[in-house]
Amino acid sequence: MICPACHYNGTRVIDSRPAEENRSIRRRRECEKCAFRFTTFEKVEEMPLIVVKKDGTREEFNGEKLLRGLIRACEKRPVELEALKNIVYLIEKELRSSGVVEINSEDVGEMVMGKLADVDEVAYVRFASVYRQYKDITVFIEELQNLQNKKDGN
Repeated sequence: MICPACHYNGTRVIDSRPAEENRSIRRRRECEKCAFRFTTFEKVEEMPLIVVKKDGTREEFNGEKLLRGLIRACEKRPVELEALKNIVYLIEKELRSSGVVEINSEDVGEMVMGKLADVDEVAYVRFASVYRQYKDITVFIEELQNLQNKKDGN
């Protein structure tokens, strides 16, 4: 590992510990020449997961982009950031374990809504209204009734 301070090609590991829910390893390193300390992360290289958008374009799955959408849907709601990060983690884990390389954005949106409904109903309705692009109030009311029926069924 090259030192970011002096560019010497020799460092030693001082400390290693799991990070990101055991999905990576965090290492504290020290340069053998200048004693500069820095942190590195080691992760398993994963195959790219491609999302096919409604217009047919493709882009790599971006958990951070999904998290931003969830944060926006949960604005001014009593939902902890960790719960939203967990939704993103579970969705990515589910997609990667399914073995698919490409997935439709509609399917990702449905997965998000299924998990978000259990976390916060208002955030679910907000996310659904943007995701499904409701054209009029009747469709919106139907969605609310479906949510109420689902809640009553539990």
